[in-house]
Amino acid sequence: MEANGVKGWMRSWLLQGAAQAVEGPYKSDDHHHQHPWWQVMCLTGVDYFSTLGYQPGIAFVAAGILSPIATLILVIFTLVGALPIYRRVSRESPFGQGSISMLERLMTRWKSKLFVLCLLGFAATDFIITITLSAADAAAHVTENPFVPEVLRHQNVGLTLLLVAVLGAVFLRGFTEAIGLAVVLVIGYLVLNCVVIGVGLVHLMSNPHIVGTWKNALFAAHGNPLAMLGVGLLLFPRLALGLSGFETGVAVMPLVRGAPGDTPDQPTGRIRNTHKLLGTAALLMSVYLITSSFVTTLLIPAQEFRDATATQAAGAANGRALAYLAHTYLGNGFGTVYDISTILILWFAGASAMAGLLNLVPRYLPQYGMAPKWTSSQRPLVLVFTAIAFLVTIVFRANVNAQGGAYATGVLVLMSSASVAVTLSARRQRRALATGLFGLITLAFFYITVANVIERPNGIKIASLFIMSIIITSLLSRVVRATEIRMSDVVLDAEAERMIAEAIHKNRLHLVMHNAADGTTIDAYRIREAKTRRRHYIPGGDPLLLVEVRLSDPSAFSDQLCVTGETVGPYDVLRCSSPAVPNAIAALALYILKKHHCQVHLNFSWTIGNPIIHHIRFLLWGEGDTARLVRFELEGYVPKDSDIFVHVA
Repeated sequence: MEANGVKGWMRSWLLQGAAQAVEGPYKSDDHHHQHPWWQVMCLTGVDYFSTLGYQPGIAFVAAGILSPIATLILVIFTLVGALPIYRRVSRESPFGQGSISMLERLMTRWKSKLFVLCLLGFAATDFIITITLSAADAAAHVTENPFVPEVLRHQNVGLTLLLVAVLGAVFLRGFTEAIGLAVVLVIGYLVLNCVVIGVGLVHLMSNPHIVGTWKNALFAAHGNPLAMLGVGLLLFPRLALGLSGFETGVAVMPLVRGAPGDTPDQPTGRIRNTHKLLGTAALLMSVYLITSSFVTTLLIPAQEFRDATATQAAGAANGRALAYLAHTYLGNGFGTVYDISTILILWFAGASAMAGLLNLVPRYLPQYGMAPKWTSSQRPLVLVFTAIAFLVTIVFRANVNAQGGAYATGVLVLMSSASVAVTLSARRQRRALATGLFGLITLAFFYITVANVIERPNGIKIASLFIMSIIITSLLSRVVRATEIRMSDVVLDAEAERMIAEAIHKNRLHLVMHNAADGTTIDAYRIREAKTRRRHYIPGGDPLLLVEVRLSDPSAFSDQLCVTGETVGPYDVLRCSSPAVPNAIAALALYILKKHHCQVHLNFSWTIGNPIIHHIRFLLWGEGDTARLVRFELEGYVPKDSDIFVHVA
């Protein structure tokens, strides 16, 4: 009993506070939970701006002394490519649905669902690697701090796992959005970076020979500016981490305070303020990226950027280039303050990513019927995501540079999908110039993505594992839950209610299933009535009520069942549409039983064919051996001696 009590308590604790699935635009828009755009920018900034902790080092590892040139190309592309794309995404998804939702609307049925599952795989890659990469970089700032005890040095993997575990523990306890904390962390971090970069620039101005030496080395290695530009373009895909943050900026749009005159249909003020958020973040990050790349490339010896190998330790600037400058030029005291600020913002970036995952799964998978029931609760999901983050950390040995490829792959695929969505949207609106410009940006994103995949194939391998896991798990869940009576509600019009009430005779109601494909004429109904009365021995004095279920989108999982009543000659017909015929019939029967407390007799004709083929047809197209499936579904909801009877003849 004690073991059962503990088990029951654990189950109750894990499943406490089921999350609500979000379908379409947000239903509520509480003004009290909205904030000025610059504060929300700080919330996205814990992800976007925190990349300064490792981006300069990754840029040097990728491009060497050409890092500032390649970073400049990255900045130009951010401002003329990524920013216009996401300004358009924010205009077309003002409730935070993002580019995935835009593409979902452009496709239909199973194609749409499978495409979204693939994009969710890349999104999961992005968020999970954000957690592990940020924690790994935070661990690097801990181990390289001169005040840290010797016992903690070279413990990057252990410290990274500890940070991930702490993050998971916080979410198990219950994590609420903390914009105030984000504002403090981001402003403090940006100020400290401004000081470090400013000191580095002053040092370069005081020692112009350093710049001269770098220029000479640059021209000696690459010849002329045109060659530098060409090599920079080739190296640019390796720096793609600097593009992260835009998708998050759109996702937090519901938190942006709009104008007093905003309406759910026309949130003009919110869109305008989100544009300010995206533009300001992009401009700030552009300045920081260029200047940080410049000072770290010129002031840090190349060997300090090296990765750890079997024969030598990692360089002191590996994964922490700006922190290296802070300690070198401003002393260990200031450097330690910088390390603490970096660790906190990187940890909070992981929290932002975890929150993104916890919002992403309930947004899409439950409405597809592609998530186990326990995914409606936060804590089991936290445990799953934390376990995955542990595995990724161990596989990559908490190496920041090694995880860059997987992170960039997730980011670039999402941004490429956003550019495709925007291009198709502009084409649908017949805007030729915009279609052409967005099309060019889309081609550029595809080039960057493909180049990144070729250069660092580990990224697509990791993303493929996430995609396959999501698709397999989702499809298995869909199969297991296929026979749920999943109608969110059953609504009958007045005519349908009248027909049911009048058709009840001697506390019995005979419903006759009729396939609209057999005809919807009086003659077709006469034939169906004659066959049903003859095969099921229904007396002529008992009224019959015909039921027609038309298939809607079979890839949808749940829907409201709306039933209308129509009279065709002497026949009363109940008509409705549903993603799955058996589920609709079972839901209607349960509704009638609950409301009228009469015997409900469901009369079917035999379905001829292979049962396995029929089951596959049901899973894919919502129809098959209807009578058998209705009986099976009802068994899970009503006792065997209930007043619902399924007759097949």
